[in-house]
Amino acid sequence: MTEEHSRRSLFATGGALIAAAATKTATAAPDGRKARPLGRHIAYGADPSRQVVISWQQLEKVNRPYVRITTAAGEFGAPIAAELRTLKSEISWQEGDHSFPPHGPSPMYQYYLHVRLNDLTPSTTYYYVVGHENYDPGKRRGDIATFRTAPQANSRAPFTFTAFGDQGYGYNARKLNSLAADQNPAFHLALGNLSYAIHNGTPNAEGGHTDTDKYDAARWNSLFVQNEFIASTVPWMITLGNREMEEWYSPNGYGGIKARVTMPDNAWSGSTGIYSWRYQNVGMISLDGNDICNRNTANLDYTKGKQLSWLENQLARFRGDPTIDFVVVYLHHATYSTSDGGGAESVAQQKWAPVFDKYKVDLVLNAHNRVYERTDPIKAGKATKKAASRTTITPFNDGTTYTTTGAGGQALDKFYKDAPESYLDNENTSGTPTMKCYKKNSATSNDTKVTWSRVRYRGYGITAVDVTPKAKDAPATMRIRALDEDGVLIDEITLQRP
Repeated sequence: MTEEHSRRSLFATGGALIAAAATKTATAAPDGRKARPLGRHIAYGADPSRQVVISWQQLEKVNRPYVRITTAAGEFGAPIAAELRTLKSEISWQEGDHSFPPHGPSPMYQYYLHVRLNDLTPSTTYYYVVGHENYDPGKRRGDIATFRTAPQANSRAPFTFTAFGDQGYGYNARKLNSLAADQNPAFHLALGNLSYAIHNGTPNAEGGHTDTDKYDAARWNSLFVQNEFIASTVPWMITLGNREMEEWYSPNGYGGIKARVTMPDNAWSGSTGIYSWRYQNVGMISLDGNDICNRNTANLDYTKGKQLSWLENQLARFRGDPTIDFVVVYLHHATYSTSDGGGAESVAQQKWAPVFDKYKVDLVLNAHNRVYERTDPIKAGKATKKAASRTTITPFNDGTTYTTTGAGGQALDKFYKDAPESYLDNENTSGTPTMKCYKKNSATSNDTKVTWSRVRYRGYGITAVDVTPKAKDAPATMRIRALDEDGVLIDEITLQRP
């Protein structure tokens, strides 16, 4: 468990906390003078108005790692001890896209630090620094970062959040980070397949297969450094993809991701990547798509129905709360898609989609397929109306909109059977979009022609969601914008609460 600290104790004497940290991290560490922290990233807790987690990485072990925070720049409080989580990666089971130095460390160690802050003040900007023994962050350029807590749940302030998946690292990923930052988001949804540390394998063995997966643990270092300029100040809420199943670290593959990030994970004790939270008038649910994935079967049905039961109970709680206008579900794998990459998941259609229908989920965001695609609103597997760009949808009546936003930086996929692209001001009604659902643990598929694939774009981009709570006689709305890598609008749809 991470350290938990209340606002009342944040500025108290920190000697006891530092002593506690020393007992966790005091084995043969260097003096720390040159061990600069890197890859800072933050996340919200289940109550984003009061809970934030600050995380970062060290390339070597350090003594007494800590966070110091303040609401007034330059007046940092006492150190708050960090929890250390260590990953050990043998060079023998890695195949890097870089050279492993002949005199370098073997095995490779990665050190991740986490501090969970509770009882913060809503709608408040905090400044923070991270450091350790012999490293004074207050004297180094670029060491001060900020985060802002969410407003209270009853706030009617508009806000934006962004999303994309299948990021990896490189030129395209960095460009999309800048585009996301330009939207001034309250938070970002990272839709799985984050680092591409698992960077190759047989077609149906991308994650969960140590005998065929090619792995490079250092790609995580590159990802966190690349993302730091935005992730150190904008909370990144992460959901799990197939490439997060790294079985070198734990039987279910999630030991690695649990060391690197801290999500709410409040579905049940021991859940990973399965959690709920709310931001003002929007209920948010993260699901683990590996539980329903037929193609990458390492974790297929590993929750034995527990995730489905929890999902239904959580949706019932959200829909029973009159202060929640919209419900957004996000995961890696696609319930509905016409891509030729990961395809669509028949198990999700059979087990999850009926629950989405029952509780009138407004929006489902996924990645896995490295394209942009939006469906018409769907009920019982069929479109209820044609929803061209700039249409307004009432999900309570029309059904759920499913959006694939997986072109976050890695090599692009195609649409199945070469269905044509069709997007804002470039509509194309020729061809017949076809959904491909992989058979269990197989490269073969069941194919179905569909009419619900409304927008298709094969290019890098992000999704931005602008939420406007109800005001006087104006209904609550959620505007979904898809932007290409240059910020050009390629799709827009508005969801409206009746």
